Amino acid sequence: MLGLAAAGAAAGAINAVAGGGTLVTFPVLIFFGTPKIIANATSTLALVIGTAGSIFSLRRQVGAVKPWLVRFVPVSVLGGLLGSVLLTRTGETVFGRLVPFLILFATILFLAQGAFRRFAGFGEKGAAHPHHRAVWVAVIFQFAVSVYGGYFGAGIGILMLASLGFLGLRDIHEMNALKNILSCLINVIAALWFIGAGLIDWPRAGVMSIGALGGYFLGAHFSQRLPQLAVRRLVTAIGLTLSAIMFWRQFR
Repeated sequence: MLGLAAAGAAAGAINAVAGGGTLVTFPVLIFFGTPKIIANATSTLALVIGTAGSIFSLRRQVGAVKPWLVRFVPVSVLGGLLGSVLLTRTGETVFGRLVPFLILFATILFLAQGAFRRFAGFGEKGAAHPHHRAVWVAVIFQFAVSVYGGYFGAGIGILMLASLGFLGLRDIHEMNALKNILSCLINVIAALWFIGAGLIDWPRAGVMSIGALGGYFLGAHFSQRLPQLAVRRLVTAIGLTLSAIMFWRQFR
């Protein structure tokens, strides 16, 4: 119980800042003998319950990102549902091979987002009115991220932050608020499907949820006290670390 609660707290704090908490909860559940598919579903449910803590802590930024929610919520719901259905119908091999490449690409994109915007000409209208091509690219990308999020979900925060940066959003705390809301929505849809499919280990999900709730709240709260440059550097470090871990797990 202590191990599961600690893993939930660590994952919640990581997700509140950048995403990737699944890479903590999923291996811990496997370590304690949970079958892989059930571990994936249980991890999803545990982290979605804890997301409420981070959204509450970032509630001041919600008003600023409401226009983006209108664009991203529909594709997030559809993608999350499709991904969760795919998990119950197929194995994890194909997505597992793509994970390290997706996370590494998104981290590089997030790190160099200013250069990419200038090169593509999408930053001319500013963050409030990005080029319509950028919006459509971001919506399609969000759908792909949502499918992956419903299927497994490790690193979807990094992918979404990269996409939002490409659009021209500059406030890292507003980006985190939008990312956390969309991540929660994707995980809610997936969790409901997994519950219906009978894939949840309820006792372990409950213990992890308690830890995740505290981790989310603390991570979101203290991230706002850091300078934006420090948070961006932390996001980049987390992304590079996640991709390295996934490459190591895949090719060892």
